[in-house]
Amino acid sequence: MKILVLNCGSSSIKYQLIHMNNQDVLAEGIAERIGEDIALFTFKTPTFAKKKQKMVIDDHEKGLQLILDALVDENNGVIRSLNEIDAVGHRLVHAGEHFSDAVVVTEEVVDVMKRCISLAPLHNPANLKGVEAVTKSMPQVPQCGVFDTAFHQTMPPQAFLYPLPLEFYNTHKIRRYGFHGTSHQYVSMKAAEFLGRNLEDLKIIACHLGNGASITAIDGGKSIDTSMGLTPLEGLVMGTRCGDIDPAIPIHMQTQLGLSVDEVNAIMNKKSGMLGLSHVSNDMRVIEEEITENKNPAAIQAFDVYCYRIKKYIGSYFAAMNGLDLLIFTGGVGENMPIMRA
Repeated sequence: MKILVLNCGSSSIKYQLIHMNNQDVLAEGIAERIGEDIALFTFKTPTFAKKKQKMVIDDHEKGLQLILDALVDENNGVIRSLNEIDAVGHRLVHAGEHFSDAVVVTEEVVDVMKRCISLAPLHNPANLKGVEAVTKSMPQVPQCGVFDTAFHQTMPPQAFLYPLPLEFYNTHKIRRYGFHGTSHQYVSMKAAEFLGRNLEDLKIIACHLGNGASITAIDGGKSIDTSMGLTPLEGLVMGTRCGDIDPAIPIHMQTQLGLSVDEVNAIMNKKSGMLGLSHVSNDMRVIEEEITENKNPAAIQAFDVYCYRIKKYIGSYFAAMNGLDLLIFTGGVGENMPIMRA
């Protein structure tokens, strides 16, 4: 059985084609910087070295088509036709309180994802495009998904409730949901395995740091608190997202600066974070170069804000769990940026 796994993020698509009989990875790679002036596409197999191509990838649909074309390429592909793919697994983002486990992607699941677009405006549309592209290219292939919100369904009310009138939760389900659940769950399990410890005995803080970023407190293998909230906008400073700010700021921007709701939403989701603070880039590889090689003051200041927010969350979760056994860094930034970890 061959399964294609897709992770359609806000600006990237990571993928692997896995032969489940022996769990061999037949092909893997990433389409990144989607929608930017120069995007990158990487395709790797056991017999074909990593190839990073610079190109323009306008949207996720075109990125997915690049992946499918590479898999069946006459020279370097790993399958003769898309019919060899038996199933597709998706990393999905927001499903509210509807699902707490893996699901087969049905019309009901798609409807739930569409209803939650306003709660994950950068991610659910990308996830849906992934599902739609697979349906179009391989209509007979079953699709399954795991939602980012699923792992965090173990959070207690004191962690997921906002101090608003309770009817906003009871009637409208406005609460903290949390994201990156598949990542936080997986890395905590692997870290415990690596240390030879029982996951149930560990207090863990997992830092998933990429273009999107979140931190989760994991006690006994269960998520008890996480930095993202109703939407993936809350929490840490991210690539283009502002994270935690005074909730009156969006109101001030509308009433005093004359900005529309859509304009404010775009600023907070797409023009803030490291991009907004540094005036350089949302890509931490570029930021790191600006810091280490060019001593760019704006990049250094943005980086200080980024790290300070991470330290504050680590400290608060240490206090919430009354201790800490293990600190994990994962995601593109967490894995590849030593000066941030330091």
